Amino acid sequence: MRKLFVILIAALLGPLYAVAQGYQITVKLKNYTSGKFFLAHYMGRTTYLADSADVSTTGDAVLKGKEKLLPGIYLLVLPGKQQYIETLIDRQQVFSVSIDTADLVNKTVYKGSPDNDLFLGYNKFLFQQESLSRSIQTQLQTAKSAADSAKVLPLQKELGKKIEHFRNDFITQHPGTILSTIFLAMKEPEVPQPPAGADSSFAWRYFKSHYWDQVDLNSDRLVRTPILEGKLKKYFTQLVVANPDSIMVDCDEVIARTRKSKEAFKFVLWWLTYNYESSPYMGMDAVFVHLVEKYYVPGEAFWLSNEQLNKIVDRAYTIAPNLIGKQAAPLEFKDSSNNMLSLYKTPAKYTILVFWDPTCGHCKTELPRLDSAYRASWKRKGVTMVGVKTEGTREEWLQFINEHHLSGWVHGSDPQAATNYRRLYDVYSTPMIYLLDDKKKIVAKKLGVEQLQEFLDRDMARSEAQKH
Repeated sequence: MRKLFVILIAALLGPLYAVAQGYQITVKLKNYTSGKFFLAHYMGRTTYLADSADVSTTGDAVLKGKEKLLPGIYLLVLPGKQQYIETLIDRQQVFSVSIDTADLVNKTVYKGSPDNDLFLGYNKFLFQQESLSRSIQTQLQTAKSAADSAKVLPLQKELGKKIEHFRNDFITQHPGTILSTIFLAMKEPEVPQPPAGADSSFAWRYFKSHYWDQVDLNSDRLVRTPILEGKLKKYFTQLVVANPDSIMVDCDEVIARTRKSKEAFKFVLWWLTYNYESSPYMGMDAVFVHLVEKYYVPGEAFWLSNEQLNKIVDRAYTIAPNLIGKQAAPLEFKDSSNNMLSLYKTPAKYTILVFWDPTCGHCKTELPRLDSAYRASWKRKGVTMVGVKTEGTREEWLQFINEHHLSGWVHGSDPQAATNYRRLYDVYSTPMIYLLDDKKKIVAKKLGVEQLQEFLDRDMARSEAQKH
């Protein structure tokens, strides 16, 4: 899992620069006569190094390159990496900046960068609101009751309105600038009064359907800012129905909005791919497989090398056979007496299939807990426990079974890996647990004892309801 993330993030960063005529940022530092000056950029909410330069004895540093930087919010990081100022990069990429560490807001001066003059004006405005902001935080921290906290709400609203008015006025006065693009993306839809007869979901549906209206996904401007990742995270965690099929539809719709911007397409597809490949929630791997099959396999991930692409596709094809709703792969193994057994010839209303290792610390904890739940509840509900050894010696395997009295289980091993179970069941760690129905269809996986209990109770209640 970690290895795939490294591949994805390395590919995402790719070349830092867009083809054009280059950039040059000349920096003048007060009270510095040596050290290293750094230029970093956001990629989502994380920052990465873009360039660096030595500081001369006169406090000067020059950052330059032959190709233009991609637009976004960059960080000018002072020697020692303890202080920085944010700066905007857009079309004008040859400019100078004078920085005085005594006051990074009021004593910073740009020359040749109208975008940063405007950005500096915004930062000065925020600085002016600092005393009110600190007062609000202090009152909230010292509040002794809900009533005390409620008294602070008018101040919070006042501050929020001030900032909102500044941004709205800025958008009106400076349309088309990168800062206006950022401010527009930060806005959220204002839900109108519901029409007569509207149901209770009107506000949610309106907010969701208009969520991306003012987010510019047709250009590269938001990729190297924290804004886009924040918008994606909120949308897919708070607004999208937590169902793989619904998520796939929304993924495709958001990706479709990025088609005019290679960088936006690249970032959004990467974020969704990583988010759902590494999701801790059951069933979300289906979204990962969908993304790979729809965008990676046809060759749309243009930034990947063949080796990187193959690893991502291979990962998806490993997961694909054991998605929830799929028929479990045939599995034959030898029991503790060396008799051949078959998963499909082991009848059960439910089968809990556990791939485990007698030397694995987590298995030593979880298998006895699984067995306790099986004896206390699951057995009388028609559950059959099937355990398959993945590592360890035969002696270690049998000793664990005997010591923990796992006599009610069907135990097996495939020492020659003839069934290729590791690939078919994506057994990359242990214990790996699957819940199968009476037709051996996968209905749940990677669940602990409590989650299995809840799932079985819920599924059985639903089956009973359907009978009546």
